[in-house]
Amino acid sequence: MSAKPEHYDVIRKPLITEKATRASEGNCVVFAVAPSATKPAIKEAVEAIFGVRVKAVNTLIAKGKEKRFRGRPGRRNDVKKAYVTLEEGNTIDVTTGL
Repeated sequence: MSAKPEHYDVIRKPLITEKATRASEGNCVVFAVAPSATKPAIKEAVEAIFGVRVKAVNTLIAKGKEKRFRGRPGRRNDVKKAYVTLEEGNTIDVTTGL
């Protein structure tokens, strides 16, 4: 399956955090995805872009925090994350980029 332009609209970027690094030991990769993305759309996009088999997709919405910037109150954006579990023998190296 070849990657279509709309697949790149679904998956925004890989997330590299301590929790995501721990999850990668369990053959799981974490991506920031579009807020309107569905689990089947995320699965299709990951399989098309990276050429791997996806076992499961779990999503969550991290609510933006209230912060102050130069003394003025502000709010960070909400982020939808997708924890994509890969089939055995499949890997994605997110440090190399797309």
